[in-house]
Parts: sequence; structure tokens; C-alpha cells
Amino acid sequence: MQKSATTQFPVIDAIRERWSPRAFADTPVEHEKLGALFEAARWAASAFNEQPWRFIVASRHDDPAEYEKALGCLVEANQAWAKAAPVLVLTAVSTAYKKNGNDNRVALHDLGQAAAHLTLQATALGLATHQMAGVDLDKVRETYVVPDGFEPQTAIAIGYPGDPDTLEPDWARDAEKAPRERLPFGAFVFTGKFGEASGLLG
Repeated sequence: MQKSATTQFPVIDAIRERWSPRAFADTPVEHEKLGALFEAARWAASAFNEQPWRFIVASRHDDPAEYEKALGCLVEANQAWAKAAPVLVLTAVSTAYKKNGNDNRVALHDLGQAAAHLTLQATALGLATHQMAGVDLDKVRETYVVPDGFEPQTAIAIGYPGDPDTLEPDWARDAEKAPRERLPFGAFVFTGKFGEASGLLG
């Protein structure tokens, strides 16, 4: 299933075609492709090149026990559909700079950049991703013995797109087929003062 974005300006194919399905095919993700995703994340920009992101990855086809461990860290509503994704990723960030021990206030920004690189590379390779905030962060910390100085954050389901009609419950199937929507530029691109729509975009 494709849900290409209707854009006002031209963008690269990976941006136009990227979306967040919940239906995944029961097809393993090749190790070479998985490696390419994390290679893309590795080259994301970060403050002082700290690369504060960390990823815990589990593949259902390679190690079912590890996969179930990762799946169990998702909230129940996400487990209901994410269990079909062949790969799950849990994310975390380092909260302080290695160079001086000061708080890294942009660590989440940098994790977001790495995750965006990963998702766009996935799209370019014909894979689908779905990023999730619905994670039991305390369970991630306990299950994976996450040390002090690191904070669990999100999860990402990865795999080949599947049939939306196989989704349960109904809300997931309905969400899969709903049209894509985005805010107009005037709602988030400003010039002059906050909230004042910019005229630079035509």
C-alpha cells in the first residue's frame, strides 16, 4: 500500500513516499539493508558530533526470544500491531556531553535526526517504518540494564509493508487507510515574530 504525500513543492522520493504503516509483511529484513539503515543514522548531524543516540535492535526471524523481550517494552496498544513487524528498535540518548559532562539539551533533537535518517533510508530501500512514543520506559531501563546517564525514549517498527486488511483492532485498520494530512506552512513557518506566517514560501 502506498500513500504518497501531496506536496506543494518538490521533495526527494524518500520524503514523499515515507509514511508510518502499522501493517507489515512476514518477510525478514536482510542484514545488509538493516545495516544500511543504521549506517544512515550513524551519519546524522549532532551537536559537537557527540552522536548521543543509542539503538537496541531485535529481529523476530533471527532471535525470537530477543524480539519478544523488545516487544514487551511497548505499551499494549502498540504491541497489538507491532508484533507483526520483523524488526523492533528501542532508542535511548546520552543526557550529557562526553567532552565536559554538561547537560546535552539537544540530545533528543539529535536522536530525532538519526531516526529521520534511518526512516528515509528505509523508504529508499522499499522498507516501512513506524516510530512510537508508546513505550514503557521504566521497563526498557530494567530489561536492558540501561545505565545512569542514558534515557530510554522511543521505538521503531521496521519491515516490508503488509496488507492493511490484516490489522486488528479496527482502529488500526481505519488509521491505515485514512488520508494523510499536514499543517499548512503558515501554521509553523514564521517571519518577523512568532505566529506571523512567512511570505517567503509563496
